[in-house]
Amino acid sequence: MKNGVYGFLLALQFLTRIPVSLECPWNKETSRWALRCYPVAGLILSSILVMLVLFLHTYLPLWVLAFLVLTVWIWLTGGLHLDGWMDVGDAIGSNAPLEKKWEIMKDPRVGSFGILSLLFLLTWKTIFIYLLLESSYLHLFTLFIILAFSRFLAVVLMYFYPTAQQNGLAWEWKQNLTKVDVIIAFIPIAVLFILMPTYLLLLPAYLLFGLIFGRWMMKTFKGSNGDLMGTAIEGGELWGLAIVWISISFVTG
Repeated sequence: MKNGVYGFLLALQFLTRIPVSLECPWNKETSRWALRCYPVAGLILSSILVMLVLFLHTYLPLWVLAFLVLTVWIWLTGGLHLDGWMDVGDAIGSNAPLEKKWEIMKDPRVGSFGILSLLFLLTWKTIFIYLLLESSYLHLFTLFIILAFSRFLAVVLMYFYPTAQQNGLAWEWKQNLTKVDVIIAFIPIAVLFILMPTYLLLLPAYLLFGLIFGRWMMKTFKGSNGDLMGTAIEGGELWGLAIVWISISFVTG
């Protein structure tokens, strides 16, 4: 039980900027529980965002609320995954050989391709948040599934694909990850689909995204790392927002 609590707190410490003052031990069991709690961390983040929308949707213009949601979203995660997104953007934009791509991702400086990739990501996220709010602020409840599934996706990719190098955070996380952990991590998402069956289409949508991203990652980088897992989370969030908007547009005509 204690390992589960420590693992949950480790997931919060790593994936969010929610203050957790307790020093949590890192060992085989706590790291496994942390990975199991990745989707739970997504649920906590989305709960805060949804409450923000519920409290403010009658007081703010939709475009202000959309930008505020994204701002708080980034603040809650500390921009952790955005950093990986920009690093991967710089590596892809360079058109360099594989080894050079890895060097670029390790470089703490951000290049023009990283900035452009960030600009497009945040712009599209803002647009989709606005469109969902415009349709009905209740559609933002899909953030529960989107944020949880995007983090679960990182666990799945970590389990099924090798790390490119035997060092770094992704490699450390992967060492103790088992199939049982992946199954347990999916339980909160399964509950969400039971409670929100209207959005069950997100399940095959995310399976498709995971397959495409995994194949692209192996073809381009020959393995995973922390930056690529962050990119999977950011890309997964954008993908989920886009799928929900497309499905709503299709239903409403």
